[in-house]
Amino acid sequence: MYIHVPPEEIESRSLAIIDAEVAEPRPFAGEEWAVARRMIHTTADFDLLTQIRFHPGAIAAGKEALLAGADIVTDTQMALAGIPIRRLEPMGCRVRCLMSDPHVAKRAKSEGVTRAWAAVDEVMAHGGADIFVVGNAPTALFRLLDWMDRGARPPRLIVGMPVGFVNAAEAKELLLAQDAIPYITIVGRKGGSSLAASVINALAKLARAGRSV
Repeated sequence: MYIHVPPEEIESRSLAIIDAEVAEPRPFAGEEWAVARRMIHTTADFDLLTQIRFHPGAIAAGKEALLAGADIVTDTQMALAGIPIRRLEPMGCRVRCLMSDPHVAKRAKSEGVTRAWAAVDEVMAHGGADIFVVGNAPTALFRLLDWMDRGARPPRLIVGMPVGFVNAAEAKELLLAQDAIPYITIVGRKGGSSLAASVINALAKLARAGRSV
């Protein structure tokens, strides 16, 4: 049976339902809960509560990067579309995706790699980025971590949530195996562009709550 809910109340009611259905003590608290709750809101998947992993410095690193006007790179146009610029422009941030860049397409074809891999190379060859948002392509996360192993300038945060059956879980395991770069990730095969984007949206809301922007 359809129940009318005013559009402006749908989100708040959804979050209240999540709060009510996750019993205390919750697996996350404070700002980590705010991010985890947003991820559940995006997917309606409560199983994520056993799969989300936060680096101890991830929330602080993400907020600081956003408030400093972060350069954010996504691995898909879908993740790019899922991060409304209205949330970020007041902080001077920009979000970009290089998957359609002709230089990336040319590099991928000539080197026999995925566009996601080539896009990471293109970004890193021009100084890197402050936040990487990987929601689809394991090859993007593998390549980014390979650059880090070779001493490249690290991002301030990696949101690493590639989805799938080939190399997705393994890429996230590699991310979890290091602690030098703050990360927010999930274990296993789940992930996705909308999920990764929801993390940035949650962090942006937390960052803006700390200052009048």
